[in-house]
Amino acid sequence: MTVNTVHLVGRAGRDPEVKYFESGKVVCNFTLAVNRISKNKDEPDWFDLEVWDKTAEVAANYVKKGSLVGIQGSLRFDHWTDRNTGAQRSKPVIRVQKLDLLGSKRDNAQTGDYPSEF
Repeated sequence: MTVNTVHLVGRAGRDPEVKYFESGKVVCNFTLAVNRISKNKDEPDWFDLEVWDKTAEVAANYVKKGSLVGIQGSLRFDHWTDRNTGAQRSKPVIRVQKLDLLGSKRDNAQTGDYPSEF
């Protein structure tokens, strides 16, 4: 049995970037800053998030830089060749399956319906 599940709670590091494809698919990317629990105030850990379809649209509409969110997803690695050096590169990306909007309407300066989970 294998398990690849990631659960994180943190704040959006930037506004989500949304791309729409001719096929009707939607992808949304943003970063998440997560503080470690420690006596020292270390720098946060940063994670790249990839969100698809309806959840991507929710993220695009309701997540803003600084928004408190919880995510559940799986870890994968993007691999590519650096154009300048030819070196092989990779970075971890979390593909989000579930997004929880944890801040209040006032925190996110939103009006109208504010879903809490997708």
